[in-house]
Amino acid sequence: MFRRKNDEIEVLLAHPGGPFFVREDDGVWTIPKGEAAPGEDLLTRAQIEFEEELGFRPENVQQWIELGWIQQKGGKIVHAWAFEGDLPEPFECKSNLFELEWPRRSGKYQSFPEVDRACFFSDKAARRKLKSRQVPFLDRLRVALADRNADSTRSRATIS
Repeated sequence: MFRRKNDEIEVLLAHPGGPFFVREDDGVWTIPKGEAAPGEDLLTRAQIEFEEELGFRPENVQQWIELGWIQQKGGKIVHAWAFEGDLPEPFECKSNLFELEWPRRSGKYQSFPEVDRACFFSDKAARRKLKSRQVPFLDRLRVALADRNADSTRSRATIS
């Protein structure tokens, strides 16, 4: 999700929940994402994951912008889409939960949210916060929006 604020683009990023990233900030934020089953429609899965990780279903999305895919350090392939929107006021991140043995080797399991925070960041801040392998999505969003603006400018010029 992205929004326009003061003629700038801000992107929504999610901070991973659980005990491993509690004190981590720069370089650990991510786009909301999840795993698709073989043959599952990737855009549909992305929409479901967005809602599951943030507890919010975007309504009236005008256009989904395909941003392609990247491969993370661990080998996972991430496909991404963007859309323009904003979080409702007030917003509270309500992510689905996962179970983890914690503390390690204790035999005790605890539930943790997949995402503990979601915030909008400027392009500059997002590049610092985001996992490095996901930064190309920011570049692709910029290109897609520039292309869209150029197309609408050409369309208006043709109408005049």
